[in-house]
Amino acid sequence: MRSAQDRLKFIKPQEPRLVLEPPVSDDWLHEIKYDGFRVQLILDWAGVRAFTRNGHDWSKRFWPVVNAGEKLPAKSFIIDGEMIAPEADGRPNFHQMHSRMAWNAELLAFVAFDILYKDGLHLRPLPAIERKRILWDLIKPATGIIQYSQHVEGGGAAFFAAVDKMNLEGMVSKRRNSPYRSGESDAWVKTKCWDVDELDLIGVKRQAGRQTEGLFARDGKYVGKAVIATTNAIKDRLWKRVQKGKAGPPEGFPRAEATPDVEWVGPGIKASVRTLRGERKLRHATMQGFSEEK
Repeated sequence: MRSAQDRLKFIKPQEPRLVLEPPVSDDWLHEIKYDGFRVQLILDWAGVRAFTRNGHDWSKRFWPVVNAGEKLPAKSFIIDGEMIAPEADGRPNFHQMHSRMAWNAELLAFVAFDILYKDGLHLRPLPAIERKRILWDLIKPATGIIQYSQHVEGGGAAFFAAVDKMNLEGMVSKRRNSPYRSGESDAWVKTKCWDVDELDLIGVKRQAGRQTEGLFARDGKYVGKAVIATTNAIKDRLWKRVQKGKAGPPEGFPRAEATPDVEWVGPGIKASVRTLRGERKLRHATMQGFSEEK
């Protein structure tokens, strides 16, 4: 009689390293970066389970995908992918994830992009391009709740331009001949698109020998810092405005950021901030200009 100890074990996922420019060599294959929850789907003798990136069993939350996994033509597998909340055009809507998990799990979709194990065979040592072929053979035509992450080989710059034009979050590039290795690796890299947001400037941080940074909020909530990458004339005008409208730290501001070298700004300054798309906080961000509300 088999026991729980005989079940297939969760494998720590491979993670892409963030880069600011996509690789252009033909050694890479490129996929859309889907904005959702990383999930590992595991089938063994006792059925299918769904695990989060940290190894938590969320099978009950993702029950429609689990049921669909039971119907795939295999006795066992470990599939890596992303759980998304797709809109009618297929674009993922991260903001819908929690409500769909709670009330409409049948409106979720699992986008499979790698396979680590199938029917007794450990596939992680195989090249990425070979693993994708095996994955496609397992889940094709992939028109239902379990989908397939299409890829292109080479042409990283053109692929990134297309992803940006479609207003998607970014792309993931993988060395076509690389094995699957848990943890962060240079064999997988992610390139994210940029957005420009209009944010409230709430403070300016100046330190000797370092770039001047602005502290920003959106709808009253702190979202992070951005380098003030403007002309000297704009910086001088901004600093005069800061001196004229000094204030204290806003209510609810993180104490760790309230250092003595921050000059707090009174309300009324809106700034254009360029930041990586899809991030909850500002990342690699630069302030490009500002205006004063009348």
